Amino acid sequence: MNDSISPRERSLELSDLAMFKTVAEAGGVTRAAHRLHRVQSNVTARVKRLEAALGVALFVRARRGMSLTPEGRRLLDYADRLLALADEAQADLGDRAPRGRLLIGAMESTAAVHLPRLLSTLHARYPALEVQLVTATSGVLVAQVRAGELSAAFVGGEVSEPGLAADPAFVEELVLITHPSLRRPAAGDLRTRTLVTFGAGCTYRACVQQWLAGQGVRPPRVFEVASYHTMLACVAANVGYAVAPRSVLLASSARRAIRAHRLGPRPWRITTHLVRRAGDRSRAVEALRQLVTGKAVTTQRSGPPAHSASNG
Repeated sequence: MNDSISPRERSLELSDLAMFKTVAEAGGVTRAAHRLHRVQSNVTARVKRLEAALGVALFVRARRGMSLTPEGRRLLDYADRLLALADEAQADLGDRAPRGRLLIGAMESTAAVHLPRLLSTLHARYPALEVQLVTATSGVLVAQVRAGELSAAFVGGEVSEPGLAADPAFVEELVLITHPSLRRPAAGDLRTRTLVTFGAGCTYRACVQQWLAGQGVRPPRVFEVASYHTMLACVAANVGYAVAPRSVLLASSARRAIRAHRLGPRPWRITTHLVRRAGDRSRAVEALRQLVTGKAVTTQRSGPPAHSASNG
């Protein structure tokens, strides 16, 4: 690569990143040039100039097209984020409604139960706003917000990390769910049974482990699942027991095949927070935040009766 590029020429421009992203997505210069309405030689020259400026090869050239090198894949990740930030800045500083892309993360329970109506309202109010939703455990979501990979995320429990801000969004009641054969489970009933739960980083998993420790119970086996659908099916099949938000049960047809129990004399409640970077004042994030904080209420709906778990 040419090392004679001056420091000024090494600076990345958004137009170069947009062009690079188009070539990467199109898989070649010819198709990219067609999408960009440019001549092929111009796109080829700009790709080579970008590679020279960075001092790395971004593409592997082959007869059937171009594929990204490891360095190219890394740059594509940066390009996605920088271009999204540029759209966000333009929408934020312009005197107009939120537009551009809003990347939201959520726990599966929140995404399934609480977000459909909220996102429908957000879309109706701001049709120019492109919302993308991903689901993961709270630990993963917090890390993605901190890294700038997500604009905001709905996570369980308190968040007090430096650089992050949180607003209460929803209040969930956690309940112990078992096979119907366990009418009023005591600690002894759970000692030999399998705990069905999500993987590490799940706030609700930490809650059930805390509760079990208080009962002097250490599960002999832990069966990790990736969805509440699987979790409830496993409990209904008497694979083991689990802890889940009551709202998930109320929204599931599987509620008739399981039994819900309170985790103590009083309901065990945990607040879901909307987490964002503390300095983020983009119009899109603020629109979501204002919509959420106006609806920070406990979900109370009729459903199957809960039984207090013994010794809770």
